[in-house]
Amino acid sequence: MTGGLLVGNILRHAAQVTPHALAATLEDDELTFAELDAAANRTAHALRELGIGYGDRVVWWGETSLKVVELFVALAKLGAVFAPVNGRLSADEALNILEFALPSLVVTDAARAESISGSELRRVAHADLTGLAHGDVHEPALDERDPHVIFFTSGSTGASKGVVLSHRVSCLRSFPSLGAERDGGTVCMFPLFHMAGWSLSLGAWQARRPIHLVRTPDAATLLHVAATRRATRLYAIPAVWARILDHGVEGYDLSALREADTGTSATPPELVDAILAALPQTVTRVFYGSTEAGPGTILGMADLARKPGSVGLPQPGVEVRLSNEGEVCLRSELLMDGYFDDPEATAAALDPDGWYHSGDLGVLDDEGYLSIVGRLRHVLRTGGETVAPAEIESVLAAHPAIAEVVVVGLPDPQWGEIVCAVVVSTAGNAPPTVEELREFCDGRLAAFKHPRRVHCVSGFPRTAATGQIQRTLLVERLTADLE
Repeated sequence: MTGGLLVGNILRHAAQVTPHALAATLEDDELTFAELDAAANRTAHALRELGIGYGDRVVWWGETSLKVVELFVALAKLGAVFAPVNGRLSADEALNILEFALPSLVVTDAARAESISGSELRRVAHADLTGLAHGDVHEPALDERDPHVIFFTSGSTGASKGVVLSHRVSCLRSFPSLGAERDGGTVCMFPLFHMAGWSLSLGAWQARRPIHLVRTPDAATLLHVAATRRATRLYAIPAVWARILDHGVEGYDLSALREADTGTSATPPELVDAILAALPQTVTRVFYGSTEAGPGTILGMADLARKPGSVGLPQPGVEVRLSNEGEVCLRSELLMDGYFDDPEATAAALDPDGWYHSGDLGVLDDEGYLSIVGRLRHVLRTGGETVAPAEIESVLAAHPAIAEVVVVGLPDPQWGEIVCAVVVSTAGNAPPTVEELREFCDGRLAAFKHPRRVHCVSGFPRTAATGQIQRTLLVERLTADLE
């Protein structure tokens, strides 16, 4: 076995120690660790026959499947770089990323291969790569600090950036708790173009537990998989937890479930309370992190009621500080290596002292617990236009029915984000309607800056330490309400 923190070694070790233990499932299909390792070896030999080897970039463009799990492991063993692309992108959207990545090979299904057949891409292969050769594959030149994966993300400008992670970082991010017992495994709501899907998978495999994948992360599917697979962990973002709780957990045997985690940013305290009430046998923790930074902070079960709205304390090995502007900065061995082929963006995100600048605005209380209150640049993008919430707030604040107002962007499939005015109405006045606010803005603001949705609230979530409005938490609440 090649030494060092290499992703391929995770599967080699699990296949040697627990060959018959379940590694991955998708609906009725299953792979044990021995089966996954053997299938990955056959795929690696097939890739070698196509000329793929150390340092080559291979893009996968498709839906969640066990075949891509085999491809992921195969490329790790070859020392090639795995670059997954969202399977739901249109051909034009995908081509923008593919041409940026300049891969040696694109692996996809027949329909998607046809849609990009006229492009300048060098080679496209069908997803079902099967080699006749077997036996383990070793790449002697591979080092743990070599690139392992590129995850493509969209920033506030919409331009795609490729987050490069080394083998070492991928292994460290997913290192399991020491002494963890094998159990029913983790239900994964994330598609496999997403960093979290692979971090959860690697974490399960390092503990020699199964990862349970789904094609569609709707409430009924997630609960059915958790029940039938006797899973012990379910991690879901707040909006998905809201759907699960709205659907209801009655009728599903979730007695094996022990961890009901959530996060990515601020999580409404009332949502946490609802999870604990619905699943009283579980512990719940709130996690904060990103593709670039990996795990950042964690709010443990013991602090949920004591620190509502917080994302907790730094994870082991992670340093957190706030810049003079209040931006959350993180430093650890878990940070990305940089953005693919974008030195300017890398230099803007990673300073010379090793701090990653997240773009999130935060507040630290007197015990060092972090709360996220917004973004460094309070802008939203609607229909291709950039909008400054502060500009709209200054106009709406003059409306006679509004005592306080916060403008946020809510996700929308047509517009990207829509302008939403969250208002506290003045005493004795009815909450203003969308039509009234748009009429009030007419002549004061361009039409694309007018609110498209209004929510009336009794007050805004604020940090205990400074009383700052927690915009991120407010958006999470509204998004959960809209699901």
